[in-house]
Amino acid sequence: MKQYKLPSGAYTALKWAGLVACPAIATFVGVVGPVWGLPNVDAAVTTINAVGVLIGALVGYSAATAREVGA
Repeated sequence: MKQYKLPSGAYTALKWAGLVACPAIATFVGVVGPVWGLPNVDAAVTTINAVGVLIGALVGYSAATAREVGA
């Protein structure tokens, strides 16, 4: 069994947020924002994507530094 830097629940939630939620939200904002006349849509999409990349980096760090514990 591997021991991650992040607790299991946080790891799972962050992995889902980084891989599914952030890209989906960014796409939604990018498509619907201009239709509704929302200001700064490009900045919002860039920020959401940057948050997704940050989450991915944290999850990746946790996975890369996971240690085997027990047997």
